[in-house]
Formats: sequence, structure tokens, C-alpha cells
Amino acid sequence: MRIRIVDAFSERPFAGNPAGVVLLDSGTFPDDVWLQQVATEVNLSETAFAHPLPEGGDADWALRWLTPAAEVNMCGHATLATAHVLHSTGTAPGTVRFSTRSGVLTTTADDRGSITMDFPTAPLTPVEVPRVVAEALGTDILSAHDTGPSVGDLLVELADERSVRSLSPDFRALAGHGGRGVIATARAENPDGGYDFASRGFFPSVGIEEDPVTGSAHTALAPFWSARLGRTALVGFQGGARTGLVRTELRGDRTLLTGTAVTVIDGELLATG
Repeated sequence: MRIRIVDAFSERPFAGNPAGVVLLDSGTFPDDVWLQQVATEVNLSETAFAHPLPEGGDADWALRWLTPAAEVNMCGHATLATAHVLHSTGTAPGTVRFSTRSGVLTTTADDRGSITMDFPTAPLTPVEVPRVVAEALGTDILSAHDTGPSVGDLLVELADERSVRSLSPDFRALAGHGGRGVIATARAENPDGGYDFASRGFFPSVGIEEDPVTGSAHTALAPFWSARLGRTALVGFQGGARTGLVRTELRGDRTLLTGTAVTVIDGELLATG
């Protein structure tokens, strides 16, 4: 069984967000215990598992995402990584429909290597800043928003990009805040820097201290910053030690996320259950 490591939201190896990708030959998923064991062994933010579906249905492939500790409802970078593998190996055409926990998600690859994903826009609900989150981040928070059940994160706005970049959270405290994770964001300091807003994502409750480039988070960041900047098409910069760019386009209840990816490791999974 082939297993690949793909750096998503990056044009070069060892940047962006790495994801494991396992394409299954059968028409069903293996046992959940085995899926989790593989994801734990790979030990990346997410490992994607996909199998082909019969022709004539609403989707072409079934897709699931697992962190080292749990299955998640939505993952952008592992979807991008899976679409990249399908496209670069000639396994699937330019457009692929995935059946997922978040409904049918469509990806479209162009001739230049970019892949655009069509995801549901996260609903944003203003909330009070949880005291545990403010203390864990150790910085002033301007506003906080719940991002709905599919994303499941708390989106917090900080004063400036420097505050986002300098965060050093208390991960044990953050793990108990009740959601999937915390997205910290601020407007880009340099308007000529090639991006409109910056963010970092922390997800210790699902076994990930910091996720380098979180595609699903941008389904919340896109409407948040589009409302403030007055534009539907934006570019987000995310990351700490590893970074990447996500191009977003808000289309009402759908958000388009565009990025590139590169396969870094292509190997054989011997423990096939």
C-alpha cells in the first residue's frame, strides 16, 4: 500500500503543512483502529485516507482525516494534499468530488499546479473571550468568534501581526478550552508584503500543538477579514516555524481556498492491517 507525505500550501519541500496521504484500493475504509494507528505512526497534523466511489454518484472519492489523536470533521491541507496526489499521479482528472464529514467538497487543479478547494464558509458568532484562552495566550484579545461545528475553533483577533508571531501559548491550558483549537489572527503589518492577514493555529486538544497552515481555519478567516477589508479575494499567511500562503475567495456560504503542494516522500506502508 502506497503512503505519501505531501507539503501542502507550499511550492517547495519542507515548508507549508505536511500531511500523510493513503489512497486505498478497496471501496470501503479499513477498521477505525487501524486508521488511527497509521495516523499516530505518521504523527503529522493530519493523515488523509481516501478510497474510490462507484461512478454516477454525488462524489468520486470518500475522504477521512485523522490527527495523531482523533478524527476531525474538516481539514483543508490534507484535502489539498490528497487532490495533489490524485492529480500528479494521473489517478483522477482535474476536478474531484470528495465525500466527507463536511459534505461533498470539490477540488479543481489547473495546469500550473494550483488546486482550488470549494469548502463551506464557517459561520462566525461573536463570543466573550474565555478567560482560560486569554491566560493561555498571554496577550490582549480584541475580539473572539465561534466558528461553528464543522470547524470548531475559537477565532481570536489580536492587536497586530507582531503579537501573532510572538505567541508562545500554554498548550496544556489551551487543551481544556472546549473547542478543536484556537486561531489567532491580525491584519498584515506590511500592505506590500504579499498577504492581507496573518494567523497561527493551536490545536492541543486533538494532539497538535501548532498546525503550520490550516486550510479549514481559512473558511472562518476569509469572512472575518473580508468584512473588515472590503474585498472578497484575499491572501492569508499562516505559521510559526513553518509557513505558507492560502488564497481565499468568499462566495457567500462557500469559500474557495487555493494553494499548491509538493510530494516529499513516496513510500510503501507494510502494516496493512
